[in-house]
Amino acid sequence: MTWDEYCAAWSGLHGGFDPRRASPLVRGWVLLAYKIGFFLTEKRVKPIAVTLAGVILCLAVPLAALAGRPGYAAGALLVLLASMADGLDGAVAVISNRVTLTGFVYDSVADRIGEAAWLAAFWAIGAPGWLVVVAGALSWLHEYIRARATAAGMPDIGVVTVGERPARVSITVTALLLSALWPILIIPAVAVWILLQMIGLGQLTFAVRKALR
Repeated sequence: MTWDEYCAAWSGLHGGFDPRRASPLVRGWVLLAYKIGFFLTEKRVKPIAVTLAGVILCLAVPLAALAGRPGYAAGALLVLLASMADGLDGAVAVISNRVTLTGFVYDSVADRIGEAAWLAAFWAIGAPGWLVVVAGALSWLHEYIRARATAAGMPDIGVVTVGERPARVSITVTALLLSALWPILIIPAVAVWILLQMIGLGQLTFAVRKALR
């Protein structure tokens, strides 16, 4: 599968969003996933194996956080690896022609489990439980609204908001690294997470109303 063919298939799975027209960071990430996915496909690695690897890495993050400051930095590395797996399972599915509806569901469930694990790590470091719950609820609501809008007939993803999963990954990695130096920073990190989700919900709600009215 060529790069252009992969982009066309990837776009079809992501609401028509063409990675070739994305920012250099997004385009570079999709290109990296394509190259690694091609390698894994040649090694006969199945998409579900990559998805499960990502979930296991995420579940290890709160365990690492329990180890104290050295574990916080290790947790940041685990989040990065899990995020890479999150992009690679789809790449392997596309390249190996194993794209299925069940795989799409599994991937979405894996994302929610992973984010819950990251927030559990925030709580283990010292973030108030209620703040962590609010952050998780807003993230879940963000994804739920888009899913329901798509089911209701919205033709694409609506809008790429400031609260998408890449933003959550960035906040988590940054928060864990900074917490290795100053654990108290985990609290403003959760606050930033919540702020971006609230802004993203506003953007998404506006896009949904515009698309479905």
